[in-house]
Amino acid sequence: MCGLAGFWRIDANGGEDALAVVARMATTLTHRGPDDGGAWADGTAGIALGHRRLSIVDLSPAGHQPMHSPSDRYVIAFNGEIYNHLEIRAELETLGAVTQAWRGHSDTETLLAAIEHWGLELALQRAVGMFAFALWDQREQALHLARDRFGEKPLYYGWVGQGLDRALAFGSELKALRAYPGFQGAVCRQSLAQYLRFNYVPSPRSIYTGIYKLPPGCLLTARARPEAGPPDQPVQPGESHGAITVSQYHSLQDVTQAGRNAPITSETDAMLNLEQTLDEAVGQQSLADVPLGAFLSGGVDSSLIVALMQRQAAHHGSAPVQTFTIGFDEAGYNEAPFALAVARHLGTRHQEMRVTARDALDVIPRLPMMYDEPFADSSQIPTHLVCMAARQQVTVALSGDGGDEVFGGYNRYFWGPKIWSNVSWLPFPARQALGAAAAAVPVGVWDAMGGVTGREGVGDKFHKLAYRLKTVRDLDGLYASLVSEWPDPALLVRGLDHAGGEPPSPFADAITSSGSSQERMMLSDMESYLPDDILCKVDRAAMACGLETRAPLLDHRVTALAARLPLDMKIRGNESKWALRQILYRHVPRALIERPKAGFAIPVGQWLRGPLREWAEHLLSAELLERDGYFHPAPIRQAWEEHLSGRRVWTGQLWGILMFQAWLDDQSGGGL
Repeated sequence: MCGLAGFWRIDANGGEDALAVVARMATTLTHRGPDDGGAWADGTAGIALGHRRLSIVDLSPAGHQPMHSPSDRYVIAFNGEIYNHLEIRAELETLGAVTQAWRGHSDTETLLAAIEHWGLELALQRAVGMFAFALWDQREQALHLARDRFGEKPLYYGWVGQGLDRALAFGSELKALRAYPGFQGAVCRQSLAQYLRFNYVPSPRSIYTGIYKLPPGCLLTARARPEAGPPDQPVQPGESHGAITVSQYHSLQDVTQAGRNAPITSETDAMLNLEQTLDEAVGQQSLADVPLGAFLSGGVDSSLIVALMQRQAAHHGSAPVQTFTIGFDEAGYNEAPFALAVARHLGTRHQEMRVTARDALDVIPRLPMMYDEPFADSSQIPTHLVCMAARQQVTVALSGDGGDEVFGGYNRYFWGPKIWSNVSWLPFPARQALGAAAAAVPVGVWDAMGGVTGREGVGDKFHKLAYRLKTVRDLDGLYASLVSEWPDPALLVRGLDHAGGEPPSPFADAITSSGSSQERMMLSDMESYLPDDILCKVDRAAMACGLETRAPLLDHRVTALAARLPLDMKIRGNESKWALRQILYRHVPRALIERPKAGFAIPVGQWLRGPLREWAEHLLSAELLERDGYFHPAPIRQAWEEHLSGRRVWTGQLWGILMFQAWLDDQSGGGL
């Protein structure tokens, strides 16, 4: 795994020395690639590429980047892994496409050879992997930026600098773009509104005006010097802006529709094909020239990946798989005993890291620099801690990420439709009246009537349901409400009006696609929540300590097969991820897995009332909010006071504000 950076200047002869600039940009990504670094520039063209390398495949100098193709037509800075690169090499050799000896055995060299023989788009279609790369075509004088199908690896781009230094810049993280001379970094209020809604900034936007994320499965091509300034809105797939075009080489909606058109109706065939495909994905992703292990929570997804890894290790006579988990002392948040039980059954070399509140709190000051833009999934904290624990023993770790979105694991896929079926028969005005009546009952009264259960009080849940009854008109609207934190960011963000304010929902197309409501929810999550929250969280948390993570459940052959499974092979009755469970229970007893879904959570809500209270009070003070000028203080202060009193639970909403405020403080050099 690596980090890349670069730029294409509008004036090739202007500004600071290109090699020095791109080297400085790449240096900001040393945590992503601590083993090696390189820079290349063509002063005549005004193009420069920088790279930081975490050596995983081919540890020799033959894997150094930026790398030139044998003909010298292409120069590439590559971040990621091509898992089937050995098969591609063999095919190229059979076709007679390799005219000289390979320099080494890196997948980057294989990709360059594939691009030279088949062309860029066909090479992308053949590649199985996770990646982001910048490719310079010296013959065509064209720049190509590409990102993998699901967005496992990040890639930002945008217009930066002033005068002769103005350029189209790109990089694995925003800190690389900030290192370019004259970077402005104005906060985009539209992005801020979407951030408050989702607790992440959805693609294709970033928190900065004029800086964007290349969407998953997309290819950006600039075939002439990018003289046009930044567009007012992101360039969508199929659109152009000046010399820049964005195209889509992989569409989740197309894959989903193709699966519905060719369903697998036999459960026996479905389970056989799924296990074989998963086994192949796990096998390919277990190849590395460095120590490799896996995360294990004891849930369905990670347990299945570890079970397949362990079976393959036993078959090849290899040492048992190294597995990692972390445990908390707080009741209701500790899943370590479940992971230990699965590890003992499978016979892995298991390591458990006990995490105290102090350990978790110590991570918080590093989050703004780690994520580069506001990001408020609080499981970012335990994710980084388990990555740190794993990195002490291995350089690569496999995970079960993607199982919930692809195979139907989230609770909202179950109780969302159930709630709607119970109230949809009522006319909307009647639902509004019912919601208003429920909201009129104080939270404390609901708690007294129902008792306090779980992590939130009954009253708080009833008030959230009441809001949805008053505002939601259909099941798709209910889904949008379920994945929103602050439901109306315009009430919080200053300088944001409804006419030109919050952009359209990032999953607008998915919720209008064909299929059942649950299938539309899953597609929506795969297109936005998965890449911009889950995969972003894992990438930054792992790369901050130089760990590469891999997700076999996101092999595009697995997801294409999953699209062919009828919904009742994913969600059956009250059982989630039915297909994955059938395979898992061949390796692990059902009794070790069956329990309510908890997620990878920490007690942030409790900590905000305890050890984090002073820190939060400073960042949420009316004076600071007023001075910074991004938020209206009143609704935030009201939520904070209600949370402190215990009358309401505003953990997600407040964590979003806090992470923005901490990020803003870090940007200004204040630190935490």
